[in-house]
Amino acid sequence: MAVTPNSGAQISLTEAETLVDDFKAKFPSEIKASFIGIENVQNLLKQDGCIGIRMYYGYDNDAERLSPVFVGVNSDGEDMIDLIMDRSVPCPPDCDANSPLNR
Repeated sequence: MAVTPNSGAQISLTEAETLVDDFKAKFPSEIKASFIGIENVQNLLKQDGCIGIRMYYGYDNDAERLSPVFVGVNSDGEDMIDLIMDRSVPCPPDCDANSPLNR
């Protein structure tokens, strides 16, 4: 499947809860989520030719946790590796205590 500016799809809260619950069941000791700020998202997206963002599933051996790596992607589906983002804020400890995705 080719990447396009419209890749991805909206899902329901129920579908999201199922995905998150299944992940937590399979990987109970992993972080639940990661946060990256709008400035860094915009920096990725404003690169010439960028049509979206790809997230790689990384692992930080020092922190012993998942550590997502974000790159811009061009219309050919190629990673734009001049700007790579990491060091997102993990949940826990920084979580939305009221979110149904964080139960």
